[in-house]
Amino acid sequence: MQKYLFKNISVVNEGAVKTLDVLVEGERIERIDNQISVKGTVKEIDGTGKHLFPGVIDDQVHFREPGLTHKATIHTESKAAVAGGVTSFMEMPNTIPNALTLDLLEDKYTIAANTSVANHSFFMGVSNTNAEEVLKVNQHKKDICGVKIFMGSSTGNMLVDNYNTLDRIFSESELLIATHCEDENIVRQNLKRISEIKKELQPADHPVIRDEDACYASSLRAIQLAKQYNTRLHILHISTEKELQLFGNMMPLSEKRITAEVCVHHLHFTANDYEQLGYQIKCNPAIKAPHHKKALWEALLDDRLDIIATDHAPHLLSEKEAPYEKAHAGLPLVQHPLLLMLHYHQLGALSLEKIAQKMSHAVADCFQIKERGYIREGYFADLVLVDLNKPYTVNQENILYKCGWSPLLNFTFPASIEQTMVNGNIVYANNLVNDSYKGKRLFFNRD
Repeated sequence: MQKYLFKNISVVNEGAVKTLDVLVEGERIERIDNQISVKGTVKEIDGTGKHLFPGVIDDQVHFREPGLTHKATIHTESKAAVAGGVTSFMEMPNTIPNALTLDLLEDKYTIAANTSVANHSFFMGVSNTNAEEVLKVNQHKKDICGVKIFMGSSTGNMLVDNYNTLDRIFSESELLIATHCEDENIVRQNLKRISEIKKELQPADHPVIRDEDACYASSLRAIQLAKQYNTRLHILHISTEKELQLFGNMMPLSEKRITAEVCVHHLHFTANDYEQLGYQIKCNPAIKAPHHKKALWEALLDDRLDIIATDHAPHLLSEKEAPYEKAHAGLPLVQHPLLLMLHYHQLGALSLEKIAQKMSHAVADCFQIKERGYIREGYFADLVLVDLNKPYTVNQENILYKCGWSPLLNFTFPASIEQTMVNGNIVYANNLVNDSYKGKRLFFNRD
């Protein structure tokens, strides 16, 4: 059984930064103390001047497998994830075929068990016609992260706009429901109106077509349904100031029935960046005007927004360079979310403790993930060793996404990921991924 001892390291955990020793034995954290000495063989890691974070848990990624493996695979994107300190992910159902049955969902778990370097879970997908199948996951509360509803445009047969289907899922699901909220009718009306005015649509038209009214109307509807049935609702990738009116911050996360997520690209980019990056930053919901970014940061800091995620959604550059209606929506981001938030820490926007809270602790609490998300004795050793004083520049050689590009190309972060540990195994160190190790299926503390 391999033992690792982190010595004199600044542990970022549960609202504090403390210089401690951390002993890992096998898959788990064995001991945390001021000074630890160990008899026998142990690999000692000098943490002087460095920080130890709990592994990032990304609750929203698109790894494209099965069916879209020219863009990405669970293997390639999990390698990128651990290189960025993401030790666990939850993947979305809009693959090909869409994960609309338990059998298709289990196919994805099988692929991940054989190929994923990171820990993993997969959302059950909803269509207008599969409510009966979706509700079977009530028997799988402890080993499936949740149910995903696209209440807005999506690929395949996954736009859910049938009220009877929505009513049944919200009223009968015993699992967390995660929603993509954009009102399809508003989006279509905006597209029609702007297309009649302009001969050719441009990247900057995207946030006008997918505007804040489309987001607000759909989020409001989801919240109304959740309140009607006391459903456990989690709204993904909030992108507008107007939607923030729908969320409060006056209760602990553990008591919330309705929670919200913000993604790193909505915290970083604004509509001003379309001029330089064009369709590279086209995504749904759209990156919008600067005042929305400012409002999102305020809501993140006052806890109206509970979680930071990526919505990692890779496409080939050739798929991003088409005209507006054919340019694919989504950004590859899972390799850099922690580094991006450390950039904002350097700018004074948020503390190290807040980063750990929003990217690890809160995700574990929100989804009731078993024995992960914290640096605690007895928990799985999902850990990230960070050097806050060693800059890291994104370049073509160190991008691990299968699609081979990043909207953050040539961006220099103030910090570096030194090592990533998954279940007590060092899977990333010295800029290399050890993909001989395979992560585990996530389990959940649900009755």
